[in-house]
Amino acid sequence: MKLCRVGARGAEKPAMLDAQGGLRDLSAVVADIDGSALARLDDLKAIDPATLPLIDGPQRYGAAVAGVSKFICIGLNYSEHAAEAGLAPPSEPIIFLKAPSAICGPDDDTMVPLNSSKLDWEIELGVVIGAMGRNVSEADALDIVAGYCVVNDVSERAFQMQSTQWDKGKGCDSFGPTGPWLVTRDEVPDPQALAMKLAVNGQVMQDGHTGTMIFGVRQLVSYVSRYMTLMPGDIIATGTPAGVGMGKKPEPVWLKPGDVVELEIAGLGRQRQKVVPYA
Repeated sequence: MKLCRVGARGAEKPAMLDAQGGLRDLSAVVADIDGSALARLDDLKAIDPATLPLIDGPQRYGAAVAGVSKFICIGLNYSEHAAEAGLAPPSEPIIFLKAPSAICGPDDDTMVPLNSSKLDWEIELGVVIGAMGRNVSEADALDIVAGYCVVNDVSERAFQMQSTQWDKGKGCDSFGPTGPWLVTRDEVPDPQALAMKLAVNGQVMQDGHTGTMIFGVRQLVSYVSRYMTLMPGDIIATGTPAGVGMGKKPEPVWLKPGDVVELEIAGLGRQRQKVVPYA
């Protein structure tokens, strides 16, 4: 099942895709695609999409999940990305948080922050939690996962490297495109078997695969749950493969107004963001 949120910013309605790719309105069933809806995912799966009204015409996709309480990110989770950053692969997952206010729709503009000089991209597999979990074992970790989505962990490297804490360079407005869909776990038999690709102005920059993560989804969900209670609707962004702008040789490549970033993960959909000045 593919769940999504469509409509103008701040007025999105919950929807699901039918077998033909049509959008079906879930507004009479749930208020939004949020933690409370994900906690009753089995009820949603039991719905026949044909019984729901069609949403006609082109639509803006909002962020795949509303009301996210924690946007958890994992750093340096691909060996080649660690190498391009000039860092050793971590011996255990690196956790940092992205501000929930950074979350936006998959095709919303990326705003260049004030005083930005090193704006960068990072395609990532997003893991969406569907049930509360604390000290979850690796064997049981996927049981609390609702599904998966595409995430672009937009980053401002100059801000990020100004201190030992990365949040400032990761949490700016528009730095968390998610979606277009939340694809439920039953449609993704193996989250470590997904191809992922990102292009800037049509040039492929990242061409990776979730199978090359240092720490897989089971490990990450279990590990994070040791340190914070995972709640329905929380997102874990699982790290990015090699090919970020910071790592380009002979010189880094930074995003600038007018650039277009396109990214996709097999089976999870596609995003497109235009880079614009801060408004």
